[in-house]
Amino acid sequence: MSTPKPSNQYSMRNPLTQYPQPPFPAQGQSAPGLDSGMQPKPDHGEHSYQGFGRLQGRKALITGADSGIGRAVAIAFAREGADIVLNYLPIEHSDAKEVIQLIEAEGRRAIALPGDLKDEAFCRELVSQAHDQLGGLDILVNVAGKQVARKQVGQVSSEQFDATMKTNVYALFWLCQAAVPLMPAGATIINTASIQSYQPSATLLDYATTKAAIVAFTKALAKQVIERGIRVNAVAPGPIWTVLQPSGGQPPEKIPDFGGHTPMKRPGQPAECAPLYVLLASQESSYITGEVFGVTGGNPLP
Repeated sequence: MSTPKPSNQYSMRNPLTQYPQPPFPAQGQSAPGLDSGMQPKPDHGEHSYQGFGRLQGRKALITGADSGIGRAVAIAFAREGADIVLNYLPIEHSDAKEVIQLIEAEGRRAIALPGDLKDEAFCRELVSQAHDQLGGLDILVNVAGKQVARKQVGQVSSEQFDATMKTNVYALFWLCQAAVPLMPAGATIINTASIQSYQPSATLLDYATTKAAIVAFTKALAKQVIERGIRVNAVAPGPIWTVLQPSGGQPPEKIPDFGGHTPMKRPGQPAECAPLYVLLASQESSYITGEVFGVTGGNPLP
């Protein structure tokens, strides 16, 4: 539980012991939850991510940027030289303020545009405002997601199913549809799928369904927009230690052993996902589009 963090992401370490392993303290929060309430605290790269200017001058919109993977991506992008629009729910502003301070500490612009992605009009306005306030838009990162564990199909209400679909799939569709006409050649879209796309858990029926849809959406959109010089890829994380888990994303009894079933015997940290998003956003991945990349702790994707 007190495993020391690496000095930066390039320090060689044993990946099995690099971060905390189960068992974790029993814990729970009301959705959407705050990173500040988690034990142990997730690592988003606050003290370890070292940038090299790979996204210098780029303009990015990141959803779910207050916490978890979105927070780690925002920190990494800023340290690589990007200006960022952060989207999150208004109730998550206390977490988002910390991210804004970290971005501004790098001398980059951080523009907060909170709001609910289930609202089509807001999604379209979010893209428009991001483009206007950044003076362009060349990276769209869709991270925000809804995950609520239910043990039986009969426990998934139509309201929950609809909210999960709108947050995870409809919002992604609306944001991409609004962003593509504004993006120049060389721009990138990075979606967030999941190992659940391929190996669905019994308790995540609606969530897994949306993540499978994101894989298909990513591959189809990539074929459409490459003629514009825009690339589209997805990252598919496995069990990552984010506030999504103790705020309803997992049954409470699963939290103490979360991630322990992977070959690495621990969950991943958001900081371990961010470098892949950086790669896919940068020109280093210029010949990669329509792909899905796993960050799963050793449970391979198909």
